[in-house]
Amino acid sequence: MTDFAATRALFQLPEGVIYLDGNSLGPLPRAVPERLRRTLQEEWGEMLVTAWNRAGWIDLPRRLGDRIARLIGAGPGTVVLGDTLSIKVYQALAAALELNPERRVILSDTGNFPSDLYMAQGLAAMRGDGCRLETVPPEAVAEALSDEVAVLLLTEVDYRTGRRHDMAALTSAAHRQGILTVWDLAHSAGALPVDLAGAGVDFAVGCTYKYLNAGPGAPAFIYVAPHLAERASPALCGWLGHDAPFAFEPGYRPAPGIERMRVGTPPILQLAALEAALDIWEEVDMAALRAQSISLSERFIAGIEASCPMLELASPREPESRGSQVSFRFEHGHAAMQACIAAGVIGDFRAPDIMRFGFTPLYIGEADVDRAVSLIAAIMADESWKEPRFQARGRVT
Repeated sequence: MTDFAATRALFQLPEGVIYLDGNSLGPLPRAVPERLRRTLQEEWGEMLVTAWNRAGWIDLPRRLGDRIARLIGAGPGTVVLGDTLSIKVYQALAAALELNPERRVILSDTGNFPSDLYMAQGLAAMRGDGCRLETVPPEAVAEALSDEVAVLLLTEVDYRTGRRHDMAALTSAAHRQGILTVWDLAHSAGALPVDLAGAGVDFAVGCTYKYLNAGPGAPAFIYVAPHLAERASPALCGWLGHDAPFAFEPGYRPAPGIERMRVGTPPILQLAALEAALDIWEEVDMAALRAQSISLSERFIAGIEASCPMLELASPREPESRGSQVSFRFEHGHAAMQACIAAGVIGDFRAPDIMRFGFTPLYIGEADVDRAVSLIAAIMADESWKEPRFQARGRVT
C-alpha cells in the first residue's frame, strides 16, 4: 500500500494552498532543484559538451521513456521522450495514416483537446489526397467506426469533463474494422492505471508536466507498439531519429524501433527535472493511487452538491467513467474560479462554463478536500465572485 502521507512530503507546496490543478501543471517535487543544480553546475558547468557522453544526456529520452513505460502498461524500448505533445500527435497520426494507405478518414470526437484536432486538420490539409478529419460526439465513436476510417484519434480522459473512454473496447472495435489507434494520455499517465500493451494500442502520446510533475514545458512521450516499430515512419525526420546521427549522412535512414521517433536535440534541463520527479513513482502502486483518487473525488462531489446547489456536475457520476478530475458547470465559472484561487483553492476554468478540479493523492488528502469544499461553499453563498477583481481574464485560464 502506498503511503500518501510520505509522498506528500516529497512536494513543495505553498502554505495554506489547496492545489487541485495538478491535472494542468504538477507541483514542484522537492528533489528537482538539487537535480537541476547538479545538471547545471556539475554536468553542463564542469563537463561542458562532453556531458552528452559522460553524463549520459544523449540516452535520457530512451532511458526515461522506459521509466514512463512502466506507468502506462508498455514494455521496455517502446517509449521515447522529446518535443511537444502536439508534435508527437502529428508523428503518430502521420505514421498511422501511412500504414493504412487505402483509407482517408481520421476519426475523433468533439470533446477531444483542440490541439489534437488542429494537428489532424493541418496534417490532412497538407496531404492533399482527400484525407479529412471527422468528429462525432464522444458517445457515438463506436458506431462511427467504419471501413473508411484509417485512424482513430482519441484522448482517453476528456480535458473538460473528465469523461473516460473505454480504451480496450474501442481499440478492439477499431481493429475489427482495420483501423489503427492513436491514444492521447495527457490526462491518464500518472492519474490512473493504463495498459497499452494489454489493450493492443498501436500508438500513444502523452505529456509529463501534469500528473508526472516534470514542470512547465516538459517534453512529451510517444509509444509505438512493437509490431509496428520497424514499419512506422517518423514523419518528421530529425537528425536524432537517424540510424547514425553523428555519421552526418546527407540522406535519412530511420533508427531502429522507437528511436526513429526522436526529432531534435532533447531538452536536458527538463529531462533532468523529469528524472527527479519520476523517482517518486518508484514507490507508488497505481491501483492504490486510483482507489484513493476515486475516494477523494467522490468526497468532493458529495460535499459540493450538498452545499453548492448552483453548481452542476459536468463529470460522469460513475467514478469508473471519469479520470482523476471533477468538473462543475456554472454560468460565471471563470469569476468563481478566480475567487476560489484567491481563497487558496487552486483549480482552473475551461470555456465556456467549466470549473475544473484535479485530485492527485500524491499530495492531496481528505482534509484538503473538506477544506476546499468549505471555502468554495462560502464563496458561492456570499457571491464574492461578483467582485470586480474576479471579472478580468488573463491570457491563461
